[in-house]
Amino acid sequence: MRFDLLQSISLAGESSVPNDDRVGTGDALAWVIDGATDLGDPGLLGSRGGAAWIAMEANAAFAAAGDAPLMAVCKGVFARLSRRFDAVCTRAPASRWELPSAAFLVARVTAEGLELGWLGDCSVLIRRGTLVERIGPPAERGDESARAARHAGHELAQKPRPASIIDSLRTSRERPGRQVLGVEPEGADMVNLAIVPVAVGDELLLMTDGFAALVDGYGAMDEAALMAAVAAEGLAPLATKLRAIEAGDAECVRFPRYKISDDASALWVRIVA
Repeated sequence: MRFDLLQSISLAGESSVPNDDRVGTGDALAWVIDGATDLGDPGLLGSRGGAAWIAMEANAAFAAAGDAPLMAVCKGVFARLSRRFDAVCTRAPASRWELPSAAFLVARVTAEGLELGWLGDCSVLIRRGTLVERIGPPAERGDESARAARHAGHELAQKPRPASIIDSLRTSRERPGRQVLGVEPEGADMVNLAIVPVAVGDELLLMTDGFAALVDGYGAMDEAALMAAVAAEGLAPLATKLRAIEAGDAECVRFPRYKISDDASALWVRIVA
């Protein structure tokens, strides 16, 4: 079995800053990557921000991974990121919050089934006939919304971000056991793995949390309705719907969040013989 690409989409949260998401697919691998928003000025990696850097490097690493068991692929990606970081970083990081990191989810299809690996808040929907299954972390938008709501009096949509919000986000990045794609090779040991049965004709929708917000953050539809909409309309109308919801809450009051629009990416693939 292998993947056929049906559609992909990747939208920057705003056009004035880089898109820190990446998506990619080959015959056997498909992946989405979501670089964690920078919490300081560029400098650690030259003029490029850490989120854009790690998204670009991880994307290249998955594209070059070749055909290997999924855990070997993930370990190879971590090792490559570590080598590249050591080669290009210009100084010691201010603290752990400055180390580039990302969420990701990668799928590998074989003759035996589907291997999945992930860290952070990317997810995948798998459609088998009329059944839709979600794999990945539990939806965490509730926790993020609760944290954002505590800063509501500081104007969440304000740019640049107030120091109180930056400090809070940096503290969150420092927490022990944070499970992310990063530049420390031992982080590969924390990758979550799952193996699920699939068949020819099954379809996958890999998403960063910015796209999954249609379900998790804004309650515009559930997982089954999202997959039905993808099949009926494709990804572009759903992206338009997503941005319309966010534009209608530009002060981040109805849906507390740290930015009006997040980078939002999705990859729709079908399993074929």
